[in-house]
Amino acid sequence: MTDQHLAFASHDHSACSGGVMAEAEAQCSAKGLRLTPVRRRTLEILAEAHRAMGAYEVLERLSKDGFGSQPPVAYRALEFLVENGLAHRIRRLNAFTACTHSAAPHSPAFFICRECDAVAEAPAGEIRETLDGAASKIGFVVERVNLEMLGLCPSCASA
Repeated sequence: MTDQHLAFASHDHSACSGGVMAEAEAQCSAKGLRLTPVRRRTLEILAEAHRAMGAYEVLERLSKDGFGSQPPVAYRALEFLVENGLAHRIRRLNAFTACTHSAAPHSPAFFICRECDAVAEAPAGEIRETLDGAASKIGFVVERVNLEMLGLCPSCASA
């Protein structure tokens, strides 16, 4: 089973989130970035569950862990993670999820369960190439693509 299916399947989640954290540490080290304690904990919170989390939900968890309760605490950490490719913003939900492919530049597509908010990230490079080609034909330069599919995960679909 490939990692993009993990959000919708039973698996050893500690190994999964451990992999996200190891990748993040390696990326920050390679880029000379600081993965401060609050940034690290924010990413751990996002990686603990394969679902989108709002900033205030993240803030509540950070506050319980002693990182403060003011919104800028969460927003600054989330902004750092998104800007550096360690997390993604799911625009439809105004929420965030840990990146499962941060080791290499990629064009992700997100499959979002409308019932449980589980989020699976899958590579969408071929789709991005098609969009870039169509844009090029009309002289448009694509700077960002955010592909989000809404539906039901296997568990919710079978319920």
